[in-house]
Amino acid sequence: MVYVALLRGINVGGNNKIDMKELKDAFENMGMESVTTYINSGNIIFVDSSHSKSEIKEILEKEIADNFMLNIKVVVRSLEDFEQMMEVLPISWKNDKTMKSNVIFLGEEIDNEKLMGELRVREGIDTVKYVPGAILWMVDKENATKSGMLKVVGTKIYKDMTVRNVNTTRRIYEIMKKTELEWRNHGRP
Repeated sequence: MVYVALLRGINVGGNNKIDMKELKDAFENMGMESVTTYINSGNIIFVDSSHSKSEIKEILEKEIADNFMLNIKVVVRSLEDFEQMMEVLPISWKNDKTMKSNVIFLGEEIDNEKLMGELRVREGIDTVKYVPGAILWMVDKENATKSGMLKVVGTKIYKDMTVRNVNTTRRIYEIMKKTELEWRNHGRP
């Protein structure tokens, strides 16, 4: 199955530095196949036919700690998870000079629609939707500083999530679909 591992907080502001080539090599050494990295913020697409998402998360967090001496949270999503999310993500949402749109990927510990009650969504400012595994958030750039969603930083749930803008999210999805197609075309199950 095709997965993406979304590493939280690497290569941000000079902290938690991990070289993507070394990370790719580490994934391959762990038995992951068709490994591709996308941009420097910790997005690794790969194929694994032997483990569940929970097992993959545990394996990756341990290996990153052992190989890179960093305690990094990892969120794992399958291609199927992404397909379900992309059906809900509005096509009109973008990340540009007028609009800020993010996908907040949720760790297993907090992935529940009840989480919406803990968010400080400002009516008329924030547009927020829950989908299994993520919170979709959009705000007009002119109102970004007024967003209640900014208050999630520093909360106890913040450490169990990782954020990607919609442009990055859509590109990851395209890479995942391409990986799946190539995997199937090479006679794999």
